[in-house]
Amino acid sequence: MRLKDKVAFISGGARGLGAAMATLFAREGAKVVIGDVLEEEGRQTETEINETGGECLFVRLDVTNEAEWQQAVASTVTRFGKLNVLVNNAGTCRFARVEEITSEQWDRDLDINAKGAFLGTKHVIPEMRKAGGGSMINIASVAALEGNIGTSCTYNTSKAAMRLLTKSTAVQYAREGIRVNSILPANIETMMIAHFLEEEESRQDLFNIIPLGHAGQPEDVAYGALYLASDESSFVTGSDLVIDGGATAGR
Repeated sequence: MRLKDKVAFISGGARGLGAAMATLFAREGAKVVIGDVLEEEGRQTETEINETGGECLFVRLDVTNEAEWQQAVASTVTRFGKLNVLVNNAGTCRFARVEEITSEQWDRDLDINAKGAFLGTKHVIPEMRKAGGGSMINIASVAALEGNIGTSCTYNTSKAAMRLLTKSTAVQYAREGIRVNSILPANIETMMIAHFLEEEESRQDLFNIIPLGHAGQPEDVAYGALYLASDESSFVTGSDLVIDGGATAGR
């Protein structure tokens, strides 16, 4: 098993990409902790993993709250003894033009997407140091690479911040055995793009910009995260893994 004896913490792990990663990581031998504000869905994912032979713990976590991060990390170490893998996955997205966004919405989006990843990184580093190293994975987006008429400036800006947080942390902590990488997904069938997939015309418009001709699945991102979490990627840090069906390759 590719993650045997590892302990992984996944923020935003209650559903979607996070739940897919939690399920796969557990299947590959990791002990998994899910942190999320969605308590009912988080506990359901926890139960499903435990009932299928995995080991999973759900903790309530608002990623914008530093005290809750401290408690979540402490709960992880108390339960499983260490922390080897962090996936900063919790996020939010809105669709609005610059002049339609309030300052409160700007603050909220950057707090969840960027500050949340920063707080998770900050409070997991000491535990990874104790463990002799580890792997951090930030779930950013191809929106970190380019402007997009379909998403808001808050989303692009916050995901770009995550991408540079990745590179800065990777350089600073490489000599301590802590690797940090980003995954930049797009066109994955989650609630974030569900409205594009409901109508056949908009669905085809989306598929037409993807060279592979179809949307990706949460498991496509989960397998990328599995590689970065495992020792197979021991010489990979500060990198971007784009998982978008080739959509940005020709732009």
